[in-house]
Amino acid sequence: MRRDYRDEPDITVEPVAGLPEALPRGETILWQGRPDALALARSSLSLTWVAGYFAVLAFWRVASLAADLGWGAAAPYALPFLGMGAVACGVLYIVARAQARATVYTVTTARVAMRIGAALTLTLNLPFARIAAADLGKGPGGTGTIALTPVEETRLSYAVLWPHVRPWHLRQPKPALRCIPEAETVARLLAEAVEAEREAPRISVMAAE
Repeated sequence: MRRDYRDEPDITVEPVAGLPEALPRGETILWQGRPDALALARSSLSLTWVAGYFAVLAFWRVASLAADLGWGAAAPYALPFLGMGAVACGVLYIVARAQARATVYTVTTARVAMRIGAALTLTLNLPFARIAAADLGKGPGGTGTIALTPVEETRLSYAVLWPHVRPWHLRQPKPALRCIPEAETVARLLAEAVEAEREAPRISVMAAE
């Protein structure tokens, strides 16, 4: 007998991928996507800085021994640092990949929805009327981040949203479509969709964070 998981209260089935409920009549999906895992690891988990830190440690260890042993003999002493760096970077990438795979960003004709959370999944719905501004930050390889500024009375938690939030804006958290491919195209689509609703947020270009 085939089981209907929709009848089980502990199991949630999305009627539309990335959304907790079916779209109202007249609302359509314009775009869906998720973060690029490598770009997310670099941006939110400082993957590049961690790799550089262990590389500097490895070089310092070899350089400190080279005067006595010579560069060739001292080189193997870098291996423990390089190994630890590889493990640390691997863990960061795995975390970023898990976050990316659990995420679905959706832009419809009426709102931006963010299904986020690798461990505890939640969906944030931001109707266009609740968005005061949207800022595009360009990243490498065509990726970028679109940070959304909610209207002042909107209460959000930075810790709950992380890493899907603009960095360091703790007092007024700004939900963000982090490290998405073809970010400029998505920002343009979002601007056009909001303009069609006659409540267009400002799309500007900010320095990448």
